[in-house]
Amino acid sequence: MDWRGVPAVAFALLAAAGPGAAQVRVDVDLGAQVMRVAAGAGVSYEWPISSGSLGRATPRGEFRPYALYPMVYSWKYGNEPMPHSIFFHGQYAIHGTLETDLLGRPASHGCIRLSPRAAATLYELVAREGAVIRIGGGPEFVATPPSPRLIALPMGRALEVAPADSPTAR
Repeated sequence: MDWRGVPAVAFALLAAAGPGAAQVRVDVDLGAQVMRVAAGAGVSYEWPISSGSLGRATPRGEFRPYALYPMVYSWKYGNEPMPHSIFFHGQYAIHGTLETDLLGRPASHGCIRLSPRAAATLYELVAREGAVIRIGGGPEFVATPPSPRLIALPMGRALEVAPADSPTAR
Protein backbone atom coordinates (compact mmCIF):
# COMPACT_ATOMS: atom_id res chain seq x y z
CA MET A 1 0.00 0.00 0.00
CA ASP A 2 1.13 3.54 -0.59
CA TRP A 3 0.20 5.30 2.65
CA ARG A 4 1.79 8.67 1.72
CA GLY A 5 -0.72 11.46 1.36
CA VAL A 6 -3.63 9.28 2.44
CA PRO A 7 -5.44 10.72 5.44
CA ALA A 8 -5.96 8.14 8.16
CA VAL A 9 -9.53 8.20 9.38
CA ALA A 10 -11.17 6.76 12.43
CA PHE A 11 -8.13 5.80 14.52
CA ALA A 12 -9.63 7.84 17.36
CA LEU A 13 -13.12 6.58 16.53
CA LEU A 14 -11.94 2.98 16.62
CA ALA A 15 -10.24 3.55 19.96
CA ALA A 16 -13.35 5.28 21.29
CA ALA A 17 -15.56 2.34 20.33
CA GLY A 18 -14.72 0.54 23.54
CA PRO A 19 -16.32 -2.54 25.07
CA GLY A 20 -19.53 -0.71 26.04
CA ALA A 21 -20.09 0.85 22.61
CA ALA A 22 -22.47 -0.62 20.07
CA GLN A 23 -20.53 -2.38 17.38
CA VAL A 24 -21.27 -3.52 13.87
CA ARG A 25 -21.12 -7.27 13.46
CA VAL A 26 -19.59 -8.35 10.16
CA ASP A 27 -19.84 -12.05 9.29
CA VAL A 28 -18.06 -13.21 6.15
CA ASP A 29 -18.89 -16.64 4.73
CA LEU A 30 -16.07 -17.56 2.36
CA GLY A 31 -17.90 -20.65 1.08
CA ALA A 32 -21.02 -18.71 0.09
CA GLN A 33 -18.99 -15.60 -0.87
CA VAL A 34 -21.33 -13.39 1.11
CA MET A 35 -21.04 -10.81 3.90
CA ARG A 36 -23.77 -10.33 6.46
CA VAL A 37 -23.74 -7.11 8.48
CA ALA A 38 -25.77 -6.32 11.59
CA ALA A 39 -25.64 -2.76 12.94
CA GLY A 40 -27.42 -0.78 15.63
CA ALA A 41 -31.18 -0.18 15.53
CA GLY A 42 -31.77 -3.51 13.78
CA VAL A 43 -30.20 -2.45 10.49
CA SER A 44 -28.83 -5.41 8.51
CA TYR A 45 -27.32 -6.05 5.10
CA GLU A 46 -26.24 -8.99 2.98
CA TRP A 47 -23.79 -8.40 0.13
CA PRO A 48 -21.87 -10.61 -2.31
CA ILE A 49 -18.09 -10.49 -1.90
CA SER A 50 -14.94 -11.65 -3.58
CA SER A 51 -12.30 -13.12 -1.30
CA GLY A 52 -8.90 -14.67 -1.94
CA SER A 53 -8.65 -16.84 -5.04
CA LEU A 54 -6.91 -20.20 -5.26
CA GLY A 55 -3.52 -19.96 -3.56
CA ARG A 56 -4.29 -16.53 -2.08
CA ALA A 57 -6.15 -17.22 1.13
CA THR A 58 -8.21 -14.69 3.03
CA PRO A 59 -7.35 -14.83 6.74
CA ARG A 60 -9.93 -16.58 8.92
CA GLY A 61 -10.84 -15.76 12.47
CA GLU A 62 -12.21 -12.88 14.50
CA PHE A 63 -10.73 -9.42 13.94
CA ARG A 64 -11.24 -5.79 14.88
CA PRO A 65 -10.49 -3.03 12.37
CA TYR A 66 -7.33 -1.10 13.15
CA ALA A 67 -7.37 1.53 10.37
CA LEU A 68 -9.86 3.05 7.95
CA TYR A 69 -8.93 5.00 4.81
CA PRO A 70 -11.36 6.65 2.40
CA MET A 71 -9.02 5.71 -0.49
CA VAL A 72 -5.89 3.61 -0.80
CA TYR A 73 -3.99 2.71 -3.97
CA SER A 74 -2.23 -0.63 -3.98
CA TRP A 75 1.25 -0.14 -5.39
CA LYS A 76 1.75 -3.91 -5.15
CA TYR A 77 -1.10 -4.57 -7.61
CA GLY A 78 -0.71 -1.89 -10.28
CA ASN A 79 -1.94 1.06 -8.24
CA GLU A 80 -5.43 -0.44 -8.11
CA PRO A 81 -7.88 1.75 -6.18
CA MET A 82 -9.19 0.36 -2.89
CA PRO A 83 -12.00 2.75 -1.91
CA HIS A 84 -13.37 2.70 1.64
CA SER A 85 -10.64 0.41 3.01
CA ILE A 86 -11.14 -1.18 6.42
CA PHE A 87 -7.89 -2.86 7.47
CA PHE A 88 -8.39 -5.76 9.84
CA HIS A 89 -5.25 -7.96 9.70
CA GLY A 90 -1.83 -6.86 8.47
CA GLN A 91 -2.35 -5.56 4.94
CA TYR A 92 -5.66 -7.36 4.49
CA ALA A 93 -8.70 -5.12 4.13
CA ILE A 94 -12.34 -5.01 3.25
CA HIS A 95 -12.70 -2.51 0.41
CA GLY A 96 -14.69 -1.53 -2.65
CA THR A 97 -13.89 -2.80 -6.12
CA LEU A 98 -14.68 -1.72 -9.65
CA GLU A 99 -14.66 -5.38 -10.72
CA THR A 100 -18.23 -5.93 -9.58
CA ASP A 101 -18.75 -8.66 -12.19
CA LEU A 102 -16.41 -10.85 -10.08
CA LEU A 103 -18.43 -10.50 -6.87
CA GLY A 104 -19.85 -13.78 -5.66
CA ARG A 105 -16.70 -15.77 -6.35
CA PRO A 106 -13.07 -15.76 -5.14
CA ALA A 107 -11.06 -13.26 -7.18
CA SER A 108 -8.77 -11.23 -4.91
CA HIS A 109 -5.26 -11.56 -3.53
CA GLY A 110 -6.75 -12.12 -0.07
CA CYS A 111 -8.68 -8.94 0.64
CA ILE A 112 -12.46 -8.94 0.83
CA ARG A 113 -14.01 -6.94 -2.00
CA LEU A 114 -17.45 -5.35 -2.03
CA SER A 115 -19.38 -3.21 -4.49
CA PRO A 116 -18.46 0.47 -4.13
CA ARG A 117 -21.87 1.30 -2.65
CA ALA A 118 -21.71 -1.55 -0.09
CA ALA A 119 -18.13 -0.62 0.84
CA ALA A 120 -19.15 3.00 1.45
CA THR A 121 -22.09 1.93 3.63
CA LEU A 122 -19.94 -0.48 5.67
CA TYR A 123 -17.18 2.13 6.02
CA GLU A 124 -19.63 4.68 7.48
CA LEU A 125 -21.07 2.13 9.92
CA VAL A 126 -17.66 0.94 11.12
CA ALA A 127 -16.30 4.49 11.45
CA ARG A 128 -19.29 5.42 13.60
CA GLU A 129 -19.78 2.26 15.69
CA GLY A 130 -16.62 0.11 15.48
CA ALA A 131 -16.86 -3.51 14.40
CA VAL A 132 -16.17 -7.13 15.06
CA ILE A 133 -15.30 -9.00 11.86
CA ARG A 134 -15.70 -12.79 11.76
CA ILE A 135 -14.39 -14.64 8.72
CA GLY A 136 -14.96 -18.34 8.14
CA GLY A 137 -16.94 -20.92 6.21
CA GLY A 138 -16.25 -23.04 3.18
CA PRO A 139 -13.15 -24.99 2.28
CA GLU A 140 -9.71 -23.45 2.76
CA PHE A 141 -9.66 -22.37 -0.89
CA VAL A 142 -12.68 -22.13 -3.13
CA ALA A 143 -11.51 -22.71 -6.68
CA THR A 144 -13.33 -21.34 -9.67
CA PRO A 145 -13.38 -23.56 -12.75
CA PRO A 146 -10.35 -22.92 -14.95
CA SER A 147 -10.88 -20.97 -18.12
CA PRO A 148 -10.36 -23.05 -21.27
CA ARG A 149 -8.28 -20.13 -22.56
CA LEU A 150 -5.74 -20.36 -19.74
CA ILE A 151 -2.81 -22.71 -19.30
CA ALA A 152 -1.48 -23.02 -15.76
CA LEU A 153 2.22 -22.33 -15.29
CA PRO A 154 4.40 -22.72 -12.16
CA MET A 155 4.13 -20.07 -9.43
CA GLY A 156 0.43 -19.48 -10.02
CA ARG A 157 0.88 -17.75 -13.36
CA ALA A 158 -1.27 -18.39 -16.40
CA LEU A 159 -0.72 -18.00 -20.10
CA GLU A 160 -3.67 -16.90 -22.17
CA VAL A 161 -4.01 -18.83 -25.40
CA ALA A 162 -6.29 -18.23 -28.32
CA PRO A 163 -9.03 -20.81 -28.95
CA ALA A 164 -8.20 -23.38 -31.63
CA ASP A 165 -10.75 -21.89 -34.04
CA SER A 166 -9.40 -18.35 -33.66
CA PRO A 167 -7.59 -16.70 -36.61
CA THR A 168 -4.56 -16.06 -34.35
CA ALA A 169 -4.24 -19.71 -33.25
CA ARG A 170 -1.69 -21.82 -35.12
